[in-house]
Amino acid sequence: MAWLDDSPWQSRIHIAGWVPGSGGDHAVTEPATGKELTRIGQAGPADVAAATSRAAEAQREWAALPYDRRAAVLRRAGDIWNERAAEIGEWIVRESGSIQAKAQLETHTAAEECYEAAALASHPAGEVLRSAQPRISLTRRVPAGIVGVISPFNFPLILSIRSVAPALALGNAVILKPDPRTAVCGGVALARVFEEAGLPEGVLSVLPGGADVGEALVTDPLVRVISFTGSTRAGRIVGRLAGEHLKRAHLELGGNSALIVTADVDLDKAVSAGAFGSFMHQGQICMTTGRHIVHAAIAEDYAAALAEHADRLPVGDPATGQVALGPVIDAGQRDSIHRLVTGSIAAGARLAAGGTYEDLFYRPTVLAGTPVTAPAYAEEVFGPVAPVTAFETLDQAIALATDSPYGLKLGILTGDGLAAMELAERIPVGAVHINDQTVSDEAVAPFGGLGASGTGARFGGVQGNLDAFTEVQWVTAQSKIPDYPF
Repeated sequence: MAWLDDSPWQSRIHIAGWVPGSGGDHAVTEPATGKELTRIGQAGPADVAAATSRAAEAQREWAALPYDRRAAVLRRAGDIWNERAAEIGEWIVRESGSIQAKAQLETHTAAEECYEAAALASHPAGEVLRSAQPRISLTRRVPAGIVGVISPFNFPLILSIRSVAPALALGNAVILKPDPRTAVCGGVALARVFEEAGLPEGVLSVLPGGADVGEALVTDPLVRVISFTGSTRAGRIVGRLAGEHLKRAHLELGGNSALIVTADVDLDKAVSAGAFGSFMHQGQICMTTGRHIVHAAIAEDYAAALAEHADRLPVGDPATGQVALGPVIDAGQRDSIHRLVTGSIAAGARLAAGGTYEDLFYRPTVLAGTPVTAPAYAEEVFGPVAPVTAFETLDQAIALATDSPYGLKLGILTGDGLAAMELAERIPVGAVHINDQTVSDEAVAPFGGLGASGTGARFGGVQGNLDAFTEVQWVTAQSKIPDYPF
């Protein structure tokens, strides 16, 4: 891990290294063992004002560079993610409790996000419009200015880089506030990579901190756009503050995604997909499969096979062994998961697998015959819990899938993919995956949810990133000043 430590960046960019900020310092703890890995500088609200003041000047110079200069920095950053994947991946494993495969996915995706962003820098800047007047009329994309990015603990690298990279490529400066629990792999690692890639001073600042730092970032008058990923509860606060201060907020929030399983599926493949959707990264993913809505003809067999699957999955420290599930992030999250599981059993669900824990290691859990009123079915669990409920008709499946305040993802496992397309049209969500589970994302694809899952704003893809991180400016030009009647 020496590469992350050995950097002059901490003196060049605010609170990106190990030095204390105005908020003192903070212990970086390994959830699998409780061991303190290191200590990191903690920002306070005063650091936000200092960082944005410096970013305002740096952004103008960065935006004025030829696009190919910005693209070169992004391409080099992509190369560095690949070159340093092993060290950064070790931090992801130890700091966030990720298994090795998930850490590898994060570093690979970080590289891809930078390569895609590099291409974004050369995208056409606008379009020529028709005009009824004898003039040239056009629109052009200009940088928003300073973008505030607030990212969570669960996929700390991906959920930071997916906003940081395109925002930088399009000429913005970025202030990144990672979750303090994953401030190294979700914050310091980005600062270190972009430093080595040649990003000018002041264009990126990393401010690990709590809710007070997030509030200061959202309300700072120099920050024009907020990109927030986190809980629906926190997202409502961010959205309200952003609205009060007349700035755009792109909110990617919680989820309780449904997986509809029809009677004509290959049961073994369906169960494997469903298990991955619910248990990947201990279920701590916004797009986790939160509700298994299974045709009554196979619901019992599906739940039994899913429970068998869950019982076979090894749970333990991902830094020391080959496991399928690591620890959840902290005791508060573990206790919340267990409360929802026990409450669901009390509400009538049958515990088919799991429902137990040791320290922060929660066993993958299957709840069979789950009533729709059970808390683990009705609420976002953010843990390795798979509630199974049955449906008789497709209309009933649609009603069950739609009966949720969330609208992030939908998976449909079926023998008739064309019929599934028609089914999907009737369920309002941000993304549909036919013959796949709900956990899926790509740098080239738009990502966002509806309802309690977010504002419908999209990260990813050319158009989504352009809309998120630029402003559209209308420009007209004519050869001489026209005559006016005044």
